[in-house]
Amino acid sequence: MSQTEILPIPDTPSARKIGWGIAALVVAGNMIGSGVYLAPVALASTGSSSLIGWLICGAGAMILAAVFAGLGRFQPDADGLSDFTRRGLGRFIGYQTAIAYWGVCLTGNIAVAIAGTGYLAFFFPVLAEPVPAAMSNLALIAITTAAYATGAKVAARLGATTLVIGLLPLVLAIVAGAVAFSGATFSASWNPSGQPLTATIPASLVVIFWSFLGLESAAALSKLVRDPARDVGRASVGGVGLALVVYVLASAAVFGVIPAGELAQSTSPFADLAARVFGASVAGLVAACAVIKALGTIAGWTILGGETARSAGEAGYLPRVFGHASRPGHLPLSNPLINGSIMALLIVATIQPTLAGQFGLLIGACTVLTICLYALCCISLFRFSQSTGWRILSVVGLVFSVGAVVAAAPGNVIPAIVLFAVASVGWIRVRKGANDRVDPVPPTL
Repeated sequence: MSQTEILPIPDTPSARKIGWGIAALVVAGNMIGSGVYLAPVALASTGSSSLIGWLICGAGAMILAAVFAGLGRFQPDADGLSDFTRRGLGRFIGYQTAIAYWGVCLTGNIAVAIAGTGYLAFFFPVLAEPVPAAMSNLALIAITTAAYATGAKVAARLGATTLVIGLLPLVLAIVAGAVAFSGATFSASWNPSGQPLTATIPASLVVIFWSFLGLESAAALSKLVRDPARDVGRASVGGVGLALVVYVLASAAVFGVIPAGELAQSTSPFADLAARVFGASVAGLVAACAVIKALGTIAGWTILGGETARSAGEAGYLPRVFGHASRPGHLPLSNPLINGSIMALLIVATIQPTLAGQFGLLIGACTVLTICLYALCCISLFRFSQSTGWRILSVVGLVFSVGAVVAAAPGNVIPAIVLFAVASVGWIRVRKGANDRVDPVPPTL
């Protein structure tokens, strides 16, 4: 989970263009967020063999990033995922995408809040208990919602100032792994459950892919690089590849120092790793950076959730309390208040005995829903382009997306089905209130 909306993407003719290497860093920065902070705990039952899942998800993420790079090249003026699918597949699918992505923003925000609370529990162990943890999650959401209600710039600045701080826990984890890595510990944690890897690895893909959400920012690269035809693809794949390297090294470091059984009980795995290798003071620094970064990520995704709802309101997809076509760009106060209330209800409704359990529940549902939207974007790219290469890429991306959803646990898939079903019922209201009909008109390229 990342902060795609707070990284500046110049889109004016006078903007200084950059090479594909710097653009790759932008893509990587859009993915490497606080979502990975609790991933080792969620993957403790899979063990160090989860590295196989990281490689599979990394390859799939590279393909999907290239898909979004193609979408950004062919539809440079599109306004996000819902606009890609609306143009490619029609207004109904665009509506479904907008509602689903709004749900992703709200649900994912709670998962990030849980990660922040997990690292706060390093200082205040009582926060590992369900009720105090829920209160902490509510407080984090309330702070960022209040910041957004006062203006998007306030929340955006909060997110931007935490971007670099959030990398410190991962960097220190990699260094700690290099210093104290134990092959025996890593091997002993290879497959704690004893089940066949053909069963455990596919089930872990949804949890792992959560850390790659944000790859859709590759769609904006055509406005950023000097030579879009050549550099967009390189930067997309390179950025995802860089994020993959960071994730694999950090994951290997954790499993090479902390046994899987102990890791499963942790609420702050990277802080615990630092404590074992560097001592309590460095561990405290890691935990503090993780909390700060989580707060910034929540702020960023609060903006994204609010702006998604506002845009959907202006399009007639959501009630006017979220946004109105007569005042485009205007954010009603009711928008952040309603979003904050929905997130508060979800926090209470999804309380689990452990933070890791609640985190896994939310990221599973959130990731499956997002991958479904990525699949729709793959189909849109197929329709936009007549080029054999782009069409093959879109098909491969679609196959990966479908495979990841099929491999997910039923408990992760059901929420997506329910949301799409409820949204379909809501489409009846949208149809009645629509003044015009928008059909797909894919350009031939």
